[in-house]
Amino acid sequence: MPDHDVRLQQLSAWLEEQLEILFRDNAWGEVPAGSLTAASSDASFRRYFRWEGAGHSFVIMDAPPPQENCRPFVDIDHLLASAQVNVPLIHAQDLARGFLLLGDLGRQTYLDIIDADNADALFADAIEALLAFQRLPMDAPLPSYDVALLRREVELFPEWYVGRELGRQFSPAQQAAWQRVSQVLIDSALDQPKVLVHRDYMPRNLMRSEPNPGVLDFQDAVYGPVTYDITCLFKDAFLSWPQARVEGWLRIYWDKAKAAGIPVQPVFDDFQRASDLMGVQRHLKVIGIFARICHRDGKPRYLADVPRFFAYIDEVISRRPELAELGQLIAELKAGARS
Repeated sequence: MPDHDVRLQQLSAWLEEQLEILFRDNAWGEVPAGSLTAASSDASFRRYFRWEGAGHSFVIMDAPPPQENCRPFVDIDHLLASAQVNVPLIHAQDLARGFLLLGDLGRQTYLDIIDADNADALFADAIEALLAFQRLPMDAPLPSYDVALLRREVELFPEWYVGRELGRQFSPAQQAAWQRVSQVLIDSALDQPKVLVHRDYMPRNLMRSEPNPGVLDFQDAVYGPVTYDITCLFKDAFLSWPQARVEGWLRIYWDKAKAAGIPVQPVFDDFQRASDLMGVQRHLKVIGIFARICHRDGKPRYLADVPRFFAYIDEVISRRPELAELGQLIAELKAGARS
């Protein structure tokens, strides 16, 4: 029997015990007959299931050790809840085995429902939630974005996309150009004011919920650049918006952030430049991650979204002459891929 079937049996037995405790403690009566169905999976080793019965609904996270660790999810869940952010209520946990019993924030992600007509309202709610956790004091024991982490992220691009997906290596001249341009991106990130950073604050991880939005997938949070999450929100893997509209949303966020005491750059043009460069750093990282997920983990479907990230990068390069070398490097890589 495959390992994951054994694990599902273990999870089901644990869930049965936890539901009995939960229903007893809340005076809900006997645990009703319920159904356990797959809710979702993601690019990691985590899986999610939904249990439903007699009007009750819960989500169960299966995060198998040693590949996954539930402790950061639990800690950051509590941290975000302290800022009144709508995150799943943790009903039960077995950190050693990687099981969590969570409240259900619903079935509709922003990605499922967002369109040109409702985007303003949905993003307005997402901005309010973002400001709520950016206002938190930075006193939790979380890591920070530093030179090593930013460099490790950006180097995923040459290692996995150039090296494994394209099967190429940078020439000495290309490597020198890469070092210069990636240092520009890293320096810009480190120069920014710091706040709590979700690191994947995008429509797929926001649920249409009450209060709106429900926020998920925050276990990798760190302290880092103030533009990181707001940039991520509008430039994700699955849908793209006209640049003029993105700039309008960025300005709304910037105005609200200043009013809320968030340490954004005092001049909007400086804030937007920092957002642009932060986005390029992240886009290069994500392209590398998608190549790694394909070649290391056997999940090739993510590579289909790589062109979207190159389009984001190209758009920024067209407005930022300091990234001209990156534009030349990408053009050479694309030309080499066609030859």
